[in-house]
Amino acid sequence: MDKTHTFSTVCLALGANLGDRLAALKAAREALEPFVEILDLSSVYETTPAYVMDQPLFLNAALLGKTKFDPRGLLYSVKNVELEIGRKPTFRYGPRVIDIDIIFYGDEVMKTPELTLPHDSIAERSFVLRPLTEIASDWVHPVLGKSARDLLNALPDKADPRIIAESF
Repeated sequence: MDKTHTFSTVCLALGANLGDRLAALKAAREALEPFVEILDLSSVYETTPAYVMDQPLFLNAALLGKTKFDPRGLLYSVKNVELEIGRKPTFRYGPRVIDIDIIFYGDEVMKTPELTLPHDSIAERSFVLRPLTEIASDWVHPVLGKSARDLLNALPDKADPRIIAESF
């Protein structure tokens, strides 16, 4: 961790569709606490898979926090948490015990082979935008210039996913 780095506000999206999905989200939240001071947690939503449909339903949630880690350091920590919880390599958009994505890191805009900020698919994913809107509805995408709420409202799918838990 860079000791001179100031705190940055971050949002992480979490998803799971294998095993005890809610337990995986809770384990991820606990394992992230050394790296992210959690400010707010969304509800937990049950959602249909995106992109690859022939797999179990997902549980999705988001957390808002602050970190002293720089973006790459946070990504490294997040990937280690995924491994610690039992994530195994699989095909793109395939089933997973846990998936953690950095949705935004302050108003940072970056694109590297390993990390794009804000997350490059945020504007098309209701399973990310719905929990994000719950905890950071006024966050404005620094490239698109639209709030999380506006991005969610612009999506064609208006179906409300089922809330499984009020928090995780």
